[in-house]
Amino acid sequence: MLIDGGLSFDPIDAITSGKRAEDDGFDGLWSAETAHDPFFPLLLAAEHTERIQLGTGIAVAFARNPMTTAIMANDLHTFSQGRFMLGLGSQIKPHITKRYSMPWSHPAARMREFIEALRAIWSAWHDGTKLAFRGDFYTHTLMTPFFNAGPSDFGTPPVFLAGVGELMTEVAGEVADGLLAHGFTTERYMREITLPALDRGLAKAGRSRQGFQISYPAMIVTGANEAEREAAVQAVKAQLAFYGSTPAYRPVLALHGWGDLHTDLNRLSKKGEWVQMAGLITDDIVDAFAVTGTPAEIPALILDRYGDMVTRVSFYAPYRMDHERVREMLAGFRRS
Repeated sequence: MLIDGGLSFDPIDAITSGKRAEDDGFDGLWSAETAHDPFFPLLLAAEHTERIQLGTGIAVAFARNPMTTAIMANDLHTFSQGRFMLGLGSQIKPHITKRYSMPWSHPAARMREFIEALRAIWSAWHDGTKLAFRGDFYTHTLMTPFFNAGPSDFGTPPVFLAGVGELMTEVAGEVADGLLAHGFTTERYMREITLPALDRGLAKAGRSRQGFQISYPAMIVTGANEAEREAAVQAVKAQLAFYGSTPAYRPVLALHGWGDLHTDLNRLSKKGEWVQMAGLITDDIVDAFAVTGTPAEIPALILDRYGDMVTRVSFYAPYRMDHERVREMLAGFRRS
């Protein structure tokens, strides 16, 4: 199992955190798209590291188009000498239409076509094929020599797709090289919903899980003492409440019989009552989504719960965690 870390969103800190993660022995680094661009910190990290893989976890696909994404990903893959991983996600409709002012429709079908268009563009550059992609959502039929990036010595980057729902997870199996599982995923949901959907998508493409990567950000509750662990519990409850209020994630709760919880969380979120929302998350819910233990215990707990399902894992701690605790957990994985 590969162990990944997170890259600082602050461009000034990206160099330092990238170098430190490589020195610590992490296999990969993911950069998220929140308040900052996800690609730029990876460029800085690539310049100051040599071994570690670098990925967007995630870049919002529907805020872009296949051509601009293909160019950015190709450049980063070449600059990093083959270490870039393109992680894409759909985001939800309000963000795409109201924050990015971009079109929204049939997200799973649109995402399938987005990735197919990416591959058609890369093929035009790397293999010299004529660019003639015509789909329901995207059309790319013009590639003159002046705009042709040409082949790279490092090939094309692997494409990871984030998925929670069954349809998007199936698309990952059909057209992606890896799945970015969401932190709001329980062991039961992954076994009963995620993996069967992924296998259906792989079967459509005539593929198996052999060589397919599954990345999972394992939510953890840990600390050096009881006070730190209690603070971690409260932070995890707040994060779970935030995710649980999102309609797209209701199926995860519903599988466990907690569908009504989503209704309550969604109602409170519209009033901005975030503290009250966290109070609705019980200890049983925390146990379903997160592993709890000392830093020395966390690696074995993650491996026991997810080791037969995922190929790479990262530590999802929605609270400040001491660097030495991270190093301790990473060392524990290496000993396992």
